Amino acid sequence: QVQLVESGGGLVQPGGSLRLSCAASGLSFSRYVMSWYRQAPGKERELVARITSNGGSTNYADSMKGRFTISRDNAKNTVYLQMNSLKPEDTAVYYCKASPDYDFIWLGGDYWGQGTQVTVSS
Repeated sequence: QVQLVESGGGLVQPGGSLRLSCAASGLSFSRYVMSWYRQAPGKERELVARITSNGGSTNYADSMKGRFTISRDNAKNTVYLQMNSLKPEDTAVYYCKASPDYDFIWLGGDYWGQGTQVTVSS
């Protein structure tokens, strides 16, 4: 049983910060690339940030560069998303995704969390 559980979402004022967490269980966490995606109402789901299986490399969507930071703690089977300088445009449901790293593609398909709502509003 694979489970990804996001937490840390909520209501925050523009310019504020939130830290999202995604706790994984039922998988070999260190074999998976972890990503954060988000989806606003009426819009496509988009990549927010991605981190390699060993945490050695990260990448971000252009609009998030300099504001968001993805990190992971493989000992805790947890990936984080630190969000600073939040804007109303960041309002969305944020999803955690686990994808087998290249050397472990035989593990099969991706896994998604249930999502956590982030609302940036005054």
